[in-house]
Amino acid sequence: MLRLDRTAFDDICALAYREYPLEMCGLIAGPQGDDAARFYPCHNDARSAKVYTIAPLDFMRAEDDADDQGWEINGVVHSHTHSEPYPSPTDVAQAVDPGWHYVIVSLKREAPELRSYRIVDGTIEEEPIELA
Repeated sequence: MLRLDRTAFDDICALAYREYPLEMCGLIAGPQGDDAARFYPCHNDARSAKVYTIAPLDFMRAEDDADDQGWEINGVVHSHTHSEPYPSPTDVAQAVDPGWHYVIVSLKREAPELRSYRIVDGTIEEEPIELA
């Protein structure tokens, strides 16, 4: 289960709309592996509507801030502008850490849809999200 701070949820959705029609991306961090207390918006170096690449400097800044809080980066977030909030083959290939949450916000419908997954050795498992 991913416990996501309500402010982080709002920030994720706001960034997805701001970056539209391109995919947005960011990182999440928290005090424990299943808690996401903070969302770190990141620049999508790919500047694409189909893929994302987190800017290395943004990753470093997020990691430094999380370390300062005693937290760890525990997930990545990106948007799907016109498709379901389900990992694409590219998303699965880019899944770097089996302990991370892979969060996707879809703008396909009138309201944003946010889902989270664990991706381990190419296997995708959806996990519940609890907004705190």
